[in-house]
Amino acid sequence: MTKPRGLQALEQPLASLPDTLRQLIFERIQNLTHYEPVIGIMGKSGSGKSSLCNALFHGEVSPVSDVNACTRDVLRFRLRSGRHSLVIVDLPGVGENGLRDQEYRALYRRVLPELDLVLWVIKADDRALSVDEQLWRGVMQPYQQQVLFVLNQADKIEPCHEWDTVTSKPSPQQQVNLKAKQAAITAMFSPRHPVCAVSACSGWGTEEMVATMMRCLPDRATSPVATQVHGRLCTEPVKQRARDGFGDAVGSAFDTAASSSLIPAPLKTVMRAVRDTVVSVARAVWDWIFF
Repeated sequence: MTKPRGLQALEQPLASLPDTLRQLIFERIQNLTHYEPVIGIMGKSGSGKSSLCNALFHGEVSPVSDVNACTRDVLRFRLRSGRHSLVIVDLPGVGENGLRDQEYRALYRRVLPELDLVLWVIKADDRALSVDEQLWRGVMQPYQQQVLFVLNQADKIEPCHEWDTVTSKPSPQQQVNLKAKQAAITAMFSPRHPVCAVSACSGWGTEEMVATMMRCLPDRATSPVATQVHGRLCTEPVKQRARDGFGDAVGSAFDTAASSSLIPAPLKTVMRAVRDTVVSVARAVWDWIFF
């Protein structure tokens, strides 16, 4: 099978390396182009998880079968568009079934390490957050770098009758109340990332949310996620973050290979020069590989 043109371009600067090392690094770069991100989404019933996913992503949806009994309460869906895909993991709502909360917490601890990002969806007008706070402090804090809080249904925040249905924007007073809610979430959870506010049903705030989401993702996940968001949300800043992330991930593949104590110092010097060229080429051919 003929390699994509972008990958062929990446092979050329690797030619000066010994065959075994060249093949190892190229294989790692190739794996990056096929990486399938895993994004968790959590929140209480009625928070609008499904509508948010529909507002963000456009790929063809298919369920992912999972024979692992410990994840029987986790629903997994693959979104595919073109050659790339991502998996959405729908986590059960904690606090809605007291008898199963402990089981759910154990399940979260098992599943969280495999996720590139968790979208924690909270209704903009939800005031009962004590269970959320307990889950954050008891389970989620070790993974806070992976968590992005999303206030959904911004159109429901008071005074909800002031929402501008023509422009799909909040009124000045609603904007004040949304900022206050974002500040309250920030004070309660002290998250690593800014709290996003969106109205998934109208699309308001989704462009800014995608830009924030891209900054939260690990480098390896940025490009395949960019291929799955709706076209209007895949703005130039989003593409640039993905392009830079891919270059950085390619650089990391080099660094891992070069860290071996078995590689002689003269070869490491050559690798450093080749690394810079390959990273530069990776960014230049990014569109060929992912779009």
